[in-house]
Amino acid sequence: MKRICRYLPILSLLLLCVPFASAQSSVDIMLGLGTAHDSANTNGLDNAALTECSPINSSSIVTGGTCAATPSLGGVFMSIGGDAILWKNLGFGMEVSFQPAKGQFIDIPSYGPLDYRQTFYDFNGVYEPVHSKRVSLQLQAGVGGAKTSFSITQSSCVGSACVSQAQPVVNSNHFQVHAGVGVSLFVTEHIFIRPQFDIHYVPNLTGQPGFGSDLVTAGTVWVGYNFGSR
Repeated sequence: MKRICRYLPILSLLLLCVPFASAQSSVDIMLGLGTAHDSANTNGLDNAALTECSPINSSSIVTGGTCAATPSLGGVFMSIGGDAILWKNLGFGMEVSFQPAKGQFIDIPSYGPLDYRQTFYDFNGVYEPVHSKRVSLQLQAGVGGAKTSFSITQSSCVGSACVSQAQPVVNSNHFQVHAGVGVSLFVTEHIFIRPQFDIHYVPNLTGQPGFGSDLVTAGTVWVGYNFGSR
């Protein structure tokens, strides 16, 4: 919930368009649930030196570590977004997608698991070639960023009482290019469901530590509210 609230000020910009939208156009505010996918890196990560290594699961004589396999990107993503159609079928929008739960990247001896959480955010131009009372087709294209947050979870025990604490390590930030297509299905005059398919092209997402490809595919089912007359 805290991560959703963090991005609510961004959507407040869209709410400023609501008075105008009620007379001439429309504004959508949405919450979504979906997934994103990227393959695992073919190389591993040395769990002692945190450097790229190969082959996976081999022992490193230099560092005394192991070449550990890194995960693929997947799991559940939560999203918050909105868009405004302000001139005929043209407008703008913004979206943020993030993993609500951390995933384990590798296990580090004497420290614990290196966890990660992936976030994508983008600002888009929007075009609606189909727009009717019950359905609309939306095409998006824009730019934004991709953030991979890493943290180490350490556990300490006093007798039978144990405490786990996550400590941030580093954030990996990248520029991204985004494209998406979605179909809004209106169940009432203002409430709609929008299945959407997205592509994120993130240069250097394969960097250390990273995933197996710079291309990430994603799917989201949005539930939204439309302000304005259709």
